[in-house]
Amino acid sequence: MAHQQLCSQSAIAGTEEHDRKETDELIASLPQRKGAPKSGTTWLKALVFSVVNRSRFGISNTPLLTSNPHELVPFFEFQLYGSKLRPNLAGLAEPRLFATHIPYPSLPECIKQSDCRIIYICRNPLDTVVSSWHFFLEKAQLEDQPEWSLEEHFETYCQGTISFGLFWDHIMGYWKMSLEWPSKVLFLKYEDLKEDTIVHLKRVAEFVGLPFTEEEEEAGVIEEIAKMCSLKTLKDLEVNKSDKVALTIEFEKRSFFRKGEVGDWVNHLTPSMVDRPNSIIQEKMNPFGLEFKTC
Repeated sequence: MAHQQLCSQSAIAGTEEHDRKETDELIASLPQRKGAPKSGTTWLKALVFSVVNRSRFGISNTPLLTSNPHELVPFFEFQLYGSKLRPNLAGLAEPRLFATHIPYPSLPECIKQSDCRIIYICRNPLDTVVSSWHFFLEKAQLEDQPEWSLEEHFETYCQGTISFGLFWDHIMGYWKMSLEWPSKVLFLKYEDLKEDTIVHLKRVAEFVGLPFTEEEEEAGVIEEIAKMCSLKTLKDLEVNKSDKVALTIEFEKRSFFRKGEVGDWVNHLTPSMVDRPNSIIQEKMNPFGLEFKTC
């Protein structure tokens, strides 16, 4: 029996190595472009982690004081399955929190059909393109690489030749599911979250089945979480001022905390540049009731 188990384990290991090699070769053969969405994921990770774990941690001992949000809520495609085809998830503390940038249609059926809840955050596409450009520009400067112009980044963004594809398809996939299956997908706008963090924190807590009690509201727990997870607080923490976090590649932790302003695109995009995403939004999103303030 021991011999049979060993042979079986060897076969599995061999299959994994073969699958990994095929996957690596496929990825290497695909066209590559710089860029990825920057729409408030880091902020949302901190907020959701704090809401879900508030019975375990208070503000004085929250792991956010010693760990970056991306270390507390790992990406499926980067930190987990990016390094292993079959990572061991059983040892992770419950309730388990994961993140992904994968479009909804590309999610595995086991996720779609499971009882897990999905919280999606999106941002005005004009601010998203500017924020993501700054993110990769800083990385290029730190590593003494050729700089990536805003015009070049804007073009690839509008063409959808960035990580995870066309921004309108990505957003609309989760938007439509939030309308069709609201108990499964909670759709948040970055701008709404900025305008009234308290209201939307309550929505998040209710959505995950852990609503705030009257006692918690009276004690100011919601306000404490909002303050702890604010850009200013997270940016000023020593843990986020130095060192790096490993995703597919390593990023400076501080690079995840820039300005976080709504409407910063007006300082970067020309009127002709603005017209292009605006027309896409009007054509692809507005007919389905999704709108962004873009002018």
